[in-house]
Amino acid sequence: MSTERNSFSIRLEEMLKARHMTQKELAEQAKVTEAAMSHYIKGDRTPRSSVLARIAMALGTTSEYLMEGVPQSYVDEIGYAKRLIARNVDQMTTAEKREILSILLGDREG
Repeated sequence: MSTERNSFSIRLEEMLKARHMTQKELAEQAKVTEAAMSHYIKGDRTPRSSVLARIAMALGTTSEYLMEGVPQSYVDEIGYAKRLIARNVDQMTTAEKREILSILLGDREG
């Protein structure tokens, strides 16, 4: 039975090559067995979130990139925006809050 590889497994393998890292080295750094890492790379299995986070850290990337292909710069921008809004929400007017919601929901006319 042949398993079709998923985007995660393809990105994982690409990151391994880009970092000149072996499966064994990644498994050791992510604290999983070599067999488990092999399954992730083949696309047979998807790691739990805690394992995914360790894999991403070992590869110098994010879980969002490995799973969804979301670039680090986008994750950084979204994180910054969330922190900025959270810090200032108490000082925002109702109209400003509605405007942000409108932008986030894509209802804003350009």
